[in-house]
Amino acid sequence: MAMKIERDLQRFRDIVRGRVRENLRRYVTHGEMIGRKGRDLVSIPVPQLDIPHFRYGNKGNQGVGQGDGDVGQPIAPGDGDGSGAGPAGDQPGAHVLEVDITLDELADMLGDELELPRIEPKGEANLTEEKARYKSIRRVGPESLRHFKRTYVEALRRQITEGTYTPDRPRVVPIKEDRRYRSWETEKEPQASAVIVYMMDVSGSMTDEQKQIVRTEAFWIDTWLRKQYDNIERRYIIHDAAAKEVDEETFYHTRESGGTRISSAYEVARDLVQREFPTEIWNVYFFQFSDGDNWGEDNRSALKILKESLLPVANLFCYGQVESPYGSGEFIRSLEPIAEEHDHVILSVIEDRDAIYDSIKAFLGKGK
Repeated sequence: MAMKIERDLQRFRDIVRGRVRENLRRYVTHGEMIGRKGRDLVSIPVPQLDIPHFRYGNKGNQGVGQGDGDVGQPIAPGDGDGSGAGPAGDQPGAHVLEVDITLDELADMLGDELELPRIEPKGEANLTEEKARYKSIRRVGPESLRHFKRTYVEALRRQITEGTYTPDRPRVVPIKEDRRYRSWETEKEPQASAVIVYMMDVSGSMTDEQKQIVRTEAFWIDTWLRKQYDNIERRYIIHDAAAKEVDEETFYHTRESGGTRISSAYEVARDLVQREFPTEIWNVYFFQFSDGDNWGEDNRSALKILKESLLPVANLFCYGQVESPYGSGEFIRSLEPIAEEHDHVILSVIEDRDAIYDSIKAFLGKGK
């Protein structure tokens, strides 16, 4: 009975996850689970999932299970004189179920849906971590590591050899010489690390709607890259005419009214990587979001820093231009010649929330 319940539960979980997969594009586009994220789980509302349940009749009435019943007699009460608050409706109700999905499962769904290639990190040979693995069996060791199956086999073999084992009364009693213990060996295991550097224009032309688009896209970028790396860091840089490193909360909720100098963000990003993330060990990802506005005189300085300092150390440099009614949208045109020369420079125009899906595929689809 317990095994049948487990099978039914697993089947139900598979149905739920199938429903999540079917609606993944909607979740990606609208970011419904960002506010529901825990440490390792994401709680996702899955609508219109019918869950089987019993319907009971009125207590004390005759019917099936309560006395004599006729073939075809309904178990639930029929349309009698009810005392409900209003007339019956003719539309089905919406069943909303909160489902916990691990971030790893979510990353796998994203990878399958967008056909994302696995990333082959650089620097694996340079950074290793020692791990103990149980790979052998010894005759001595602590009782907490006793290998019960191997101990039983040794005792059985000894008793058969001695002629003390009786098949009619199978009783195996290990002695001290029969005991076997698991033993470990220390291995050096490659450990790949990555840092994601997010940069965003927070000048007055970037509205709250544009920032929500950035936040939604960054959530999915994080989810995928965390699946690919053992250790990952995230850093946030905001800028208008000047730039600074901030925490995540400030990144998504700051709005300034000054001008725009993209070179200031590139300078902070360059200094951050040089100071804290040596590129022979760290895989570096830059994601920049802007509405395309930049002070005209600054383009040359920004592109110089990008080509000389950021691109040589980057696995990826991704620029997402978020459409704004106030931004000029010109900066992406300055990046197009660079993107043609460097295959790890990826540009994306994010017109609205519906464009997030294709933008993520563009950014992560090369497997770098």
